[in-house]
Amino acid sequence: MIIKSNLELFADAEILARTVVEGIKEACALAIKARGVFHLALAGGTTPKRCYALLANENLPWDKLHIYFGDERCLAVDDAERNDFMAKTVWLNQVSIPGHQVHSMPAELGPDKGAQQYTTLLAQAPQLDLVLLGLGEDGHTASLFPNNPALQDKRTAVPVFDSPKPPSERISMGKHYINAAREKWFIVSGSGKRDAMAQMINGAPLPATLITDARWLVEEASMPEDE
Repeated sequence: MIIKSNLELFADAEILARTVVEGIKEACALAIKARGVFHLALAGGTTPKRCYALLANENLPWDKLHIYFGDERCLAVDDAERNDFMAKTVWLNQVSIPGHQVHSMPAELGPDKGAQQYTTLLAQAPQLDLVLLGLGEDGHTASLFPNNPALQDKRTAVPVFDSPKPPSERISMGKHYINAAREKWFIVSGSGKRDAMAQMINGAPLPATLITDARWLVEEASMPEDE
């Protein structure tokens, strides 16, 4: 269930994206002041893409950022449908983040081997400062889909098979690892999310509700009409 006090509404997707960017800048500054580094996990999707395009025009201490990915599609490296390809194209390749600090999921190896390698990588990383998350029309987040065995997997990175959205094979951060992050933000826009939002507000056990103590940044168009 979404706790109403964690829900922030925005008139349109552009205002939402700009608010997210300002929030990322603030979280980055606080993390670097406290620990000297900012560990950020990215989401895929249209709304995060706009955030990343805006971030490309910011002047952050890029050498102190480490970038991770909440999920990835098992496609070839540099396939245009991969989440990391999108993030690199609109943002990461436009700024001076050192390449070795962009930690792509090795999804090209397949779900099992790729998840195992990413679990090893994440075991060497500190606690994530911030995980950005999207919301699917079926209530999924990252690549954690309703009724999929990956939901019950306790590993840091989990293999995903039989995804209802193509491609069927993916890798996702596990729910326990996501929940261990210092902050989790859902970024939701578009009228297609109304049904999922209504279900979660009413307590339906969708995958996104398994992420606890999250901040919900939501476009008004994504809210059910009676809210």
